[in-house]
Amino acid sequence: MFLYHLTLSRASGIQCAVYGNFSAPKAQEIIVSRGKTLELLRPDDSGRLQTVYSTEVFSCIRSLAPFRLTGATRDYLIVGSDSGRIVILEYLKEQNHFKKVHQETFGKSGCRRIVPGQFLAVDPKGRACMIAAVEKQKLVYVLNRDAAANLTISSPLEAHKSHNIVFSVTGMDMGFDNPVFAAIELDYAEADQDPTGEAASEAQKHLTLYELDLGLNHVVRKWSQAVDNGANLLVPVPGGADGPGGLLVCAENFIIYKNQDHPDVRAVIPRRTALPVERGVLIVAHATHKQKSLFFFLVQAEYGDLYKVSLEYAGEAVSEVKVKYFDTIAPCSSICILKSGFLFAASEFGNHALYQFQSIGEDDDTVEASSAGLQETEEGFQPVFFDPRPLHNLVLVDEMESLSPVTDLKVANLLNEETAQLYALCGRGPRSSLRVLRHGLAVAEMAVSELPGNPTAVWTIRRSAADELDAYIIVSFTNATLVLSIGETVEEVNDSGFLSTVPTLRTQLLADDSMLQVHPQGLRHIRADRRINEWRAPGRRLISRTTTNARQVVIALSGGELIYFELSAAGQLMELIKKDMPGDVACLDLLPVPEGRQRARFLAVGAYDNTVRILSLDPEDALKVAAVQAVDATPESLLMLDSPVAESGAGGAIAGAAALFLHTGLANGVLLRSEVDRVTGQLSDTRKRFLGTRAPKLFAVTVRGARSMLALSSRPWLGYSDMGRYMLAPVSYEALDHASGFASEQCPEGFCAVARNTLRILTVERLGETFNQQMLRLRYTPRKLVIHPEFNTLIVAEADHGTLPWAERGEPDGAAAMDADGAGAPGGDDEARAAQDEQFGAPRGTAGQWASCLRTVDPGSLQTTSLLELEENEAAVSMCLARFASWPEEKLVLVVGTAQALSFYPRQVDEGYLRVYRIKDSGKRLELVHKTPVGGVPGALVPFKGRLLAGVGATLRIYEAGKKKLLRKCEHRKLPTHIATLHTLGDRIYVGDLQESLHYFKYKTAENVLYEFADDIAPRHVSAALPLDYDTVACADKFCNVFLTRLPAEVSAQVEDDPTGGKFAGVATLLNGAAHKLEDIINFHVGDLVTSLQRGTLQPGGQEALAYATIMGGIGAFLPFTSREDVDFFSHLEMHLRQEHPPLPGRDHLAYRSAYFPVKDVVDGDLCEQYPQLPADKQRAIAEELERTPGEVLKKLEDMRNALL
Repeated sequence: MFLYHLTLSRASGIQCAVYGNFSAPKAQEIIVSRGKTLELLRPDDSGRLQTVYSTEVFSCIRSLAPFRLTGATRDYLIVGSDSGRIVILEYLKEQNHFKKVHQETFGKSGCRRIVPGQFLAVDPKGRACMIAAVEKQKLVYVLNRDAAANLTISSPLEAHKSHNIVFSVTGMDMGFDNPVFAAIELDYAEADQDPTGEAASEAQKHLTLYELDLGLNHVVRKWSQAVDNGANLLVPVPGGADGPGGLLVCAENFIIYKNQDHPDVRAVIPRRTALPVERGVLIVAHATHKQKSLFFFLVQAEYGDLYKVSLEYAGEAVSEVKVKYFDTIAPCSSICILKSGFLFAASEFGNHALYQFQSIGEDDDTVEASSAGLQETEEGFQPVFFDPRPLHNLVLVDEMESLSPVTDLKVANLLNEETAQLYALCGRGPRSSLRVLRHGLAVAEMAVSELPGNPTAVWTIRRSAADELDAYIIVSFTNATLVLSIGETVEEVNDSGFLSTVPTLRTQLLADDSMLQVHPQGLRHIRADRRINEWRAPGRRLISRTTTNARQVVIALSGGELIYFELSAAGQLMELIKKDMPGDVACLDLLPVPEGRQRARFLAVGAYDNTVRILSLDPEDALKVAAVQAVDATPESLLMLDSPVAESGAGGAIAGAAALFLHTGLANGVLLRSEVDRVTGQLSDTRKRFLGTRAPKLFAVTVRGARSMLALSSRPWLGYSDMGRYMLAPVSYEALDHASGFASEQCPEGFCAVARNTLRILTVERLGETFNQQMLRLRYTPRKLVIHPEFNTLIVAEADHGTLPWAERGEPDGAAAMDADGAGAPGGDDEARAAQDEQFGAPRGTAGQWASCLRTVDPGSLQTTSLLELEENEAAVSMCLARFASWPEEKLVLVVGTAQALSFYPRQVDEGYLRVYRIKDSGKRLELVHKTPVGGVPGALVPFKGRLLAGVGATLRIYEAGKKKLLRKCEHRKLPTHIATLHTLGDRIYVGDLQESLHYFKYKTAENVLYEFADDIAPRHVSAALPLDYDTVACADKFCNVFLTRLPAEVSAQVEDDPTGGKFAGVATLLNGAAHKLEDIINFHVGDLVTSLQRGTLQPGGQEALAYATIMGGIGAFLPFTSREDVDFFSHLEMHLRQEHPPLPGRDHLAYRSAYFPVKDVVDGDLCEQYPQLPADKQRAIAEELERTPGEVLKKLEDMRNALL
C-alpha cells in the first residue's frame, strides 16, 4: 500500500506572532508561525486580516524575531527551528515569497535541550542577535552589511554556561553602545550533586547580562544579580534617546524594573477579586508601543487580562512603575501592536482577533497599581484588586477562525447534502465550540429581494469606464427587461434608455461610455448623449447567442450565422464580417480588450456538434478558424480568462506564466479548462472537473481586483487566484440561475445573482480557506463526540478541570446580560453567562474539581436540544452507543464513562462509573437508566457482540446489561499502562495503550476468556486509532506520527484456524509480549499531534481517504494510490523537490518526515505541491527528468487534490 499525504486545511492555531514592515517601508504586517507553517498577514483598508502569503516549512518553528539594520526601511525575519540552523529570511513582494538570505549551521537537528533555537533575541539597532537553548548553549551572531549593502552574518560567538536553565532572553536597548543581551537563568549544578534535595529547594534564579564587545568581537558575562524566583519573562525598555533603558522583569504577581547599578522598582500586578488566594498572576505575552514622545507596554496575564505598564523617569533614573488594568481578551500566545492603531491577539485557543484602539487608557479611573503605593504587610505585599469589565479601550474589528485544538472529528453526511460534513470539537473551556465544516467558501448575503416573476438573467453596468461602482442592475425576464438603479436604495427606473418590452440577451458598457443592449430582435446602442441607434436582425431571424467587450460585439443568429461588429472611432458599431457556421451556435465568448490594444484577438464558439472552435478576430483573417476541440457533451457556456499568475507579475514563476485559459461548461456537468496559445490560438493541456448535475453556466466576476470565474451548476463554484495559484472552490450557498459581478459602496467586491424569483447581492467572506464553518458555543472543553445513526443527532461529552460547575456560578453581570439577551429570550441568562465566560474565562475552582455535561445537538439547526450537567464531581472521559442483547426491548443506549475527582501525575480517581442513558424524543433527550462503579478510569468504551467492552485503567472488561447496573462478565488485567482506544471488528478487539502501542485480542465465548494474540514491537503513545480492515489498523501517536500496522496474512490465517482454540497463542510469548508481532506498513511524521482519524469520502464520486485532525487545528488526509505508475511518478517528483526546493528553515525534508521512524511508503503531497513555486527553468528540468511537460506535472498534482476535494 502506498499513500499520498495532503494537508486539506492548514493548522489554524498560532504559536508565535511578530510585527514588522516586511514588504515595504510603511507596510503594517504580521508574520505568524503555525507550528510547521509560516504566514504573512496584513490588515486591509476595512480592517480585515488578509493572508498575503503562506508556506509549509517542513520543520518545527520554535521562535521568530524581526530585525532591521540601522538605517534600513524594511525588516528581515530570523527563524529558530529544529533544524540546528539559524536562518534569516527576506520577504520579496514582487515574487510573493520568502527568500533565504543566510543559513548558518550550529548544532544537531531536533528539539533538544542544549541545541539553540528555543529563544531568539535581537539588538534593537539590528547589530546582533542571540539564539539560545533551554540549557547551556547561547550563540551570538553579529549582523552587518557589505559594500553592496547586502546583509552579512558573522561566525557564532559562544556565551555558554553548563548546568544553566534559561527562562527568557531579550536584547536590551543600549542606543549605539555595545549590544547587551539579558537572560533569566537558573544554575542547577549544586542541585544535581545534592541527593537530599535541599540545594534544589534553595536554587535561585539570576538575571544575567551578556555584552557583545564589537571592538574585540567576543561576548562576556557582564553582570548577574539574583531575581525573584517567580520571574518568567523579560521586556526591554527603550533606551538611548528614547527612554531610560533597562528591563521589566515579569514575575509571579509583580513587575520589577531592573537595570545595572539601579535600585529595583517593584509594582504588584492587579489581580481579580474572585481569584482564589493560592493562585498567582503570571504575565504570558507582551507588546511595546513606541512613538517619538512616549512609549508604553501592554502585558497580558494568564487569565486574559491586559495591563498597561508605564514608567515615570528622569534621564536614566526610573522613579515609578505603574501597572493599570486595560481590558480583558482571550489568553494569547503573542500580542502585537501595529502602528496603524490595531492590536493583533494570537489566541492560545479559539479564534484570533484584531482589535482597534479606542483609547490608550489615559484619562479614566481604572484600577492602577504603582510602585509608589506599594505596601508591605506581614503576609507580603498588599495586593490590588479589580473586576474585569467588557471591552472599553479596544473594539473588535476582525476575527480569524481557528479550530485549535481539535479534540474529536467525525465525517458524515447527516444533512443529505452533496458533500459530507466534518463535525469537529474545538477549543478549550468557555471558548470551546462544535463546528460544522463544509468544503467551500463562505458567503455573506448583503441583500435579498423578491422580483415580480422568475428572471432569466441579470447584469450590472457602470455609467462610465472610469467609475469604480456599478450604476444599474438589469434583470431580464422571458418577455421584458427591468432596470434598477443602484444608490442608497435599489429602485426601478424608466429613463435609462434600455428597451423594457423585450427580453435582454446581454448588456455592455462600451469604450466611449455608451451602453449596448442586445435583445432577440437586434442591437440597441444608447450613446452617452442619450441618442439611440438601432440595428435590426435580418429577415425573421432572431439573435440566439451573443458576446461582447468594450469594443467588439459578436452575435449568432438562429441557423448558425455569426456577425461581427466593432466600435469605430466615431462611436458607431460597424458591421465588419459575417460567417456561416456548420450548425446552430450553443455559446460564445470574447476576452476583454487588452490594455493598449484595439481588439481582443480570439473568439470562442461552442456548437451543438460537440465542438469548441477558436476563431481569429485579426482584420486580415477575421473569423478564420484557428483551433477546434472535440468535447464529450454539448458546450453550454464559455469563458476565457487570463492566467492569474501573469496578472500578478510573478515573472515566469510558473510554467506558462502568461497563459490564456478557455473554460468550457458542458451539458453533463463537467468543466473543461484548456490553455489557449496567445499567438496561434491552439488549445492544449485540457483539464476536467465535475462540478455538479447541472450544466455549468460561466460568468466573469472580480475577485481581489482580478477577473475571475463564477460557475453555476447544482451549486456555485468560484475560480480565482490565491497566492499565485489558480483555485477552483465550491461556494457554500444554494443553486443560482444567473449572476454578474457587483460593486457598490457597501459591497466593493461581490456578485449579483438571481435564484427563482429573488434577486440577491452576495459577497465571499474569506478567500483561500478550504472549509467554511458553522459554530455552536459549548460550555466546557469537549472530550468526545458520537453520532446517533438512526436519529442523526450529535451527542457531545464536555468536561473541564479546575472550574466551578455551572450551577455554582453567580449571575452574569448586567451589561453582559443586556448584550446577550436584549429581548428577554428564554435561556438568555445562560447565553449571557456563556458570553461573559468566553471573554473573562470561567470562574476558577480548586485542583481536583471538575465541571462536566452531556449535550445533544440537532445538526440541521445546530441547536442544543438537551443539556445534562453531571454532579458529584464526575467528569465524562469516554462515550459510546451500544445495543445490549440482554435488553431486546431497548434500542441503542448511550454509555458514558465518568471519573470522580480525577487527577493526573499520578493518575488517581476516587471512583469511576459507567452511566447508561436511554435516548428519548428522537434523540433530543437523555434519561439516566443506572450507573455502575468500575473502580478506575473508564478510558475507552465500545459495543461488542451485544455487550459492552470497557477499558478501565489497564484492565479490559466485558459488561452485560442488568436491571440495576451493568454486570461484569470477563476481564483481562495484563495490559501495560492505560487503555486509550478500543475498536472491534468481527471477533477481534484492537486495544491502543497509552504508552505501549497496539494489542490485538480475541474473545473465546465457550471459555469466557479474553486473550492477546499480537502486539507491536515499538512502544508508541497512541492518541487515535481506526481499523481499516480485519488485519490493518491506522494509528496516531503522541509524537505526531501516523502509522498503519498490519498482522501478516499467514499469521492472520493461523490465528483464525488455530486448532487449539487459541490457548497456545494466549500463553506463548515473544519479546516479553504476545506470540505474534504486528508489522508497520506505513510510517509518516505529520508534524502535529493527531487527535482523530476518520475514513470517508469528502466529495461526491471522490475517492475514500483517511482524514485526520490535529491539536493545532489542521485537517489533512491520506489518499491511497490506485496505480504503480502514479507511485513512481510522485516518488520521483518528491525526490527532485527535496533536492531543488529544500525547506526554508534548513531542515532536511526526509529527516523531518522520518523524525521518529523512517518514512515508509508515503509521498508528501505538501512538498509536491510546491512545484509551481519553482522558477520556470527548474520546473522544466524536473519535468524533463520525469519525461513530462510542466503542464502535465501540474495536471497530475491537480488531479490528486481533486480526487480528495
